[in-house]
Amino acid sequence: MLDVPVESTYVWLGLAVVSASVFGLALRVPASPPPDATRAAQTVDGVASSPYEASGRHPLDADEIRLGRDRIGLRTDGGAAHAAFAFESVVPALGSDRLRAVLRGRPPRAVFEDRAAFAAALEAARTREPRWQPAPETLLVRRVTWGEVNATLVGA
Repeated sequence: MLDVPVESTYVWLGLAVVSASVFGLALRVPASPPPDATRAAQTVDGVASSPYEASGRHPLDADEIRLGRDRIGLRTDGGAAHAAFAFESVVPALGSDRLRAVLRGRPPRAVFEDRAAFAAALEAARTREPRWQPAPETLLVRRVTWGEVNATLVGA
């Protein structure tokens, strides 16, 4: 009467396997959702749509950013999110110190020799291949016009 039935051993073994599987799945679920790239893109589009010079800021809660001329990507441990820009005048200013100075408020004529040099720097930044890099705490956006040369700079 005190013997353990053979079936109960298999039930306990099956229960242990199922429990370990559920525990493994729970560990793989990310602790937080991916960052909101759509709101960052909307901030950029809001500044880019202005007919005048304008600027904007958007706080980021991402570990990495991938900024191109037509889209933004944000990545955390919770995953990655991407969003496209509605306007084509967006220029990533993450790889150029001179464009970054203009993004932060300096006039283009104080940083560049002439409009041609400014236009060349904008074109070089537009054609640079986007790559993942550490994300800033705040995304800066500035619409700049110097004569017929205009662009929406985005960066940190």
